[in-house]
Amino acid sequence: MLKLATKKNSATGRRQKTVNRAPKGPRRVILFNKPYDVLPQFTDEAGRKTLKDYISVTGVYAAGRLDRDSEGLLVLTNDGKLQAELTQPQHKTGKVYLVQVEGIPDTEALNKLRNGITLNDGPTLPAGAELIAEPDWLWPRDPPIRERKTIPTSWIKITLYEGRNRQVRRMTAHVGFPTLRLIRYSLHNWNLDGLAPGEWKEVKYV
Repeated sequence: MLKLATKKNSATGRRQKTVNRAPKGPRRVILFNKPYDVLPQFTDEAGRKTLKDYISVTGVYAAGRLDRDSEGLLVLTNDGKLQAELTQPQHKTGKVYLVQVEGIPDTEALNKLRNGITLNDGPTLPAGAELIAEPDWLWPRDPPIRERKTIPTSWIKITLYEGRNRQVRRMTAHVGFPTLRLIRYSLHNWNLDGLAPGEWKEVKYV
């Protein structure tokens, strides 16, 4: 069954149809720990690694993106309504990222991330941002990050309530601390606990 809604395009004044697709059969929700260098999709004409190399379930799609050079939690589902709830900005679903950056951010830089900064596509929403120790459970990245011996690195936990293209990387660069490694730890009420890189599990969601 398809539920059609209309949304007004502010540029044209016309109303556009959007579709919320109910799942065919039972709702399925897959949690996947996406390794580095894997595309968040099932096909790729260039022959790069995709979700198909790891996940045997069909008919599910990623709720939001996690770029090829990022790691961590990717949620997949066959429920279009759930996808929308997890990704559309008006729902303000929390997403927690563990971010290794070049340098050690000071209080001023962290406050800028918390209060919102203006990127080329507009101001960001207020976010959570705090310095943390490197997680002791963290797996080594393959390949390792490129570090400059003369510059220390540090870790920040960043919580976003929106999702723009490469947003975390652009935010840390904007305040002067480029991202070296990016791992999404949690989305909504789900997290990476118990999932090694490349592993997935199916969870119930009511």
